[in-house]
Amino acid sequence: MGRETAMYVLHYAPDNASLIVRLALMELDQPHRAVLVDRRVRAQDGAAYRRLNPNGLIPALETPEGALFETGAILLWLSERHGALAPQPGDPARGDFLKWLFFVSNTLHADARLAFYADRHAGQGADVAAFLAATQDRIAGHLALLDAMAATRPAWFSPDVPSVLTLYVSCLLRWLALYPAETLGWLDLARYPALHAVAAATERRPSARQAALIEGLGDTIFTAPSYACPPEGSAT
Repeated sequence: MGRETAMYVLHYAPDNASLIVRLALMELDQPHRAVLVDRRVRAQDGAAYRRLNPNGLIPALETPEGALFETGAILLWLSERHGALAPQPGDPARGDFLKWLFFVSNTLHADARLAFYADRHAGQGADVAAFLAATQDRIAGHLALLDAMAATRPAWFSPDVPSVLTLYVSCLLRWLALYPAETLGWLDLARYPALHAVAAATERRPSARQAALIEGLGDTIFTAPSYACPPEGSAT
């Protein structure tokens, strides 16, 4: 099967990190099939899914070259395979793009998971509220760095043209605003005007509108998000 006609299988749960990959596939106009990983029955822990992603995290993407996992790796692989949504090898902007992609994947996304599941990660006997507050303080610092970068409007992180990085960050902004539920509203996107501009432009794109319908996300999915009401599966 050639690159132009490759069929991908996206193993997803609504309003999970698979949303980022779904948006990238749509932006790349790549045919794909979505298969629900039902979190209500912990399908991500089943043997069938663990064969695709041994970490039991969502998403996994089946490709003609095998299954991929880790959101950042999937996005980088897709951008290279299809020559879009990122500066390509040999482009002078490639280094700057990569350092921010890995910062988002390894630092921002990692701290977001600590915040979302603070009760799991704080440690036995720890002050969970203090752990969460410290994590959110770090996240605010990460977002300030990203906002300063975005204010320079590099071609790979701009409201004008989507990239795997703008898709990634826009989704993280959504989830940071919604989770954990006990600190709903802690993230004020107005504090990050350059990121707000990217998120606003991203949510107006046809890919975002289509994904929002598929996963039950509402209209202003990045700038004023509401909890998902998906037609199938569960976001949590």
